[in-house]
Amino acid sequence: METRNLTCIGCPMGCALTVTMDGENITVAGNTCPVGEKYAKKEVTNPTRVVTSSVRVNGADIARVSVKTASDIPKNKIFDCMAEIMKIEVNAPVSIGDVIIENCAGTGVSVVATKNVPSAT
Repeated sequence: METRNLTCIGCPMGCALTVTMDGENITVAGNTCPVGEKYAKKEVTNPTRVVTSSVRVNGADIARVSVKTASDIPKNKIFDCMAEIMKIEVNAPVSIGDVIIENCAGTGVSVVATKNVPSAT
């Protein structure tokens, strides 16, 4: 039997969760809503994260554009995703939502721009 203590990030309450794992049986205590239970079970079985970073931009008045994964990716793919992001350069103009990398690190998730970057004036 294994026990982990987590802080729920599902809402602003930040409940202190205690997760007990006994084989396939997972119990969660400390949550004040169903979101906490769902979060805790996912975190101990298949943790995921949204990755945020920036990418170099050519032909703009600023050097970088902020980007993020379009949805969460497996936690163990973060470094692979960042390695791909670090290699990329894009040309201005860039618009919010533009796909910068498709299927980043084989996750099936795209990396998208989160800022508008016009061409240099």
